[in-house]
Amino acid sequence: MKFLPIFFNLSTFDLALPYKENSDNKKKQVAQMFNNISARYDFLNHLLSMGIDKIWRKKAIRLLNNRPVKSLLDIASGTGDFALAGLKLNPEKIIGSDISEGMLNVGVEKIKKKGLQDIISFELGDAEDIKHEDNSFDAITVGFGVRNFEHLEKGLAEMNRVLKPSGQVVILEFSKPRKFPIKQFYNFYFLNILPLIGKLISKDASAYTYLPESVQEFPDGQEFLDIMTQTGYKNVKQYPVSFGIASIYWGEK
Repeated sequence: MKFLPIFFNLSTFDLALPYKENSDNKKKQVAQMFNNISARYDFLNHLLSMGIDKIWRKKAIRLLNNRPVKSLLDIASGTGDFALAGLKLNPEKIIGSDISEGMLNVGVEKIKKKGLQDIISFELGDAEDIKHEDNSFDAITVGFGVRNFEHLEKGLAEMNRVLKPSGQVVILEFSKPRKFPIKQFYNFYFLNILPLIGKLISKDASAYTYLPESVQEFPDGQEFLDIMTQTGYKNVKQYPVSFGIASIYWGEK
């Protein structure tokens, strides 16, 4: 039986929208945005992060090494980079779920080329209404996806529901650096350089303007840890990476 804790409402936490002139809700807009940029997403992602995102994922996966992980659900899986990193845990199955069909199509082809279809599979899915039964997975990963949830608390509660007792979650997400000069460099890059390169290569002017806007509005740090606790996680921890440019959040059911 699905339920949501009564101590939070379902209002949209993050007001940033990819297409402000569009009347669709955030969920539909995010799906459209990722469909639009899916063909160039991997190239842009690694270019704009200078490849450091791969290191962040490896660090996040190492936090799950303290107990066996036979079943792993990768939420907001996109083209499957976090799912692939999860192979280090030697799971029996990994399911990547995403609301963007375009991103998943790229991921499916990537997995086929690597011959990993027997371990990794993909499904079109909504993080706020996960199609799996309660207590289904040993661990859940989310890479740069929770800030795109239309209702953050609902998505986190759903993830908790499908975790097995004592199951773990690792969430990798951008943060807001607060120390000089990283803060100043980060803001200049995110607000000026990244949107320009993203627009030129992806041909979607809104996608890489939305990215810094969504990061600015995301409740990072202790505020996000508090939300994790409110939605059913315990022993929550934050691990800043690269001078606070991003953070890895860990918790267990």
